[in-house]
Amino acid sequence: MAACAPIDAELSRLVSGGISISLASCSPGGVPNMARGCGCRVAPDGRALTVLLVATPAAALLDDVRRSGRVAVVFSQPSTHFTVQFKGSDARIVPTEADDPQRAADYVERFAAELAALGYPGDVLRTLLLACPDDIVAIRFTLAAGYSQTPGPQAGAPLGGPA
Repeated sequence: MAACAPIDAELSRLVSGGISISLASCSPGGVPNMARGCGCRVAPDGRALTVLLVATPAAALLDDVRRSGRVAVVFSQPSTHFTVQFKGSDARIVPTEADDPQRAADYVERFAAELAALGYPGDVLRTLLLACPDDIVAIRFTLAAGYSQTPGPQAGAPLGGPA
């Protein structure tokens, strides 16, 4: 995969905000695994992402990443259907930063508010998305490919040129 264009300030704001984050990888036998993210940091140069997730429910995905280094992450804003996907082949589990538990708590509040505005019960969402600070892990990867996945004529188009 050729590297995709760096994430710009506007896209950085969106993927670091309160939108849906889903990670996927697969086992050596090709069995897919998925986990929900609970926060994201964009590297200052826009060429890498660090995605936070809760380790316990993401155990199979974390094993996949340890074995293959491959991951795909989809960010989607339910209120607008804006969706992007990024892929990496050098994913690795990295230490969390001191502010990551607060970043995860802020993410849960923003995402619950996004869905509550659509009529979903905020308290139920907060309970489902709750991330225990001691169980948060981080996966970092260089952007190898990026795609628009927003429904419409550009769905599937590479971000920033060929990927």
